[in-house]
Amino acid sequence: MENQCPTPHNGAKYGDIAKTVIMSGDPLRAKMIAETYLENPVLYNEIRGMLGYTGTRNGKKYSVQGHGMGIPSIGIYSYELFNFYDCDIILRLGTCGAIDPAVKVGTVILAETAATDSNYGYQYDLPEGYVPTATPELIEAAAASAQRLGIPYLRGKVFSSDVFYNDVQKELEMVKDGIQCIEMEASALYTNAYAAGKKALTILTVSDNIATGDALSALDRQLGLKNMIEIAFGM
Repeated sequence: MENQCPTPHNGAKYGDIAKTVIMSGDPLRAKMIAETYLENPVLYNEIRGMLGYTGTRNGKKYSVQGHGMGIPSIGIYSYELFNFYDCDIILRLGTCGAIDPAVKVGTVILAETAATDSNYGYQYDLPEGYVPTATPELIEAAAASAQRLGIPYLRGKVFSSDVFYNDVQKELEMVKDGIQCIEMEASALYTNAYAAGKKALTILTVSDNIATGDALSALDRQLGLKNMIEIAFGM
């Protein structure tokens, strides 16, 4: 494990990264989280612009790192964190598009399951009927954190798509299967965690609703992102 660090994608040495990693698709958002919420953040990676920092908050060590867009990208970064850097927990913070008209923009969603049409999981010998699922204790910890902070949230089913510009009507039809929103990474993160025997949770903010056409303003988007960041650090 240790002799595989650094990797082609991560310049950190073994031990530079905390056991708990908060990830964001946008590396500049990761930079903002690290510089705003961590004490003495230290940059450990900037290869390919995928910034990663380690620091402390309330005496606990955290790392914050970007993962890029889509299943292949988060698949690489989360695999290396779990298997090469021996990280135990990854909390992904992202945005999503709701397809359920009842889900309002700005809502924080704890992604309990992440169905997908991706072939990413084919590499693993997964049991029949396997569904990418968040670690139950992390769901409970995030729910408790949200309640303690007074932040409204939903537990939900999400769909991790390989396609950003998709057939809208097909996406809307997923509501009948209980899917509440569309995003692009959670299923790979959950599958990697399952295969490595590690823990993972995706916390999402609804940035727009495909069914209603509603979308967050710039100010509301900032507030919504703050809510899910504080939930993660409050776990």
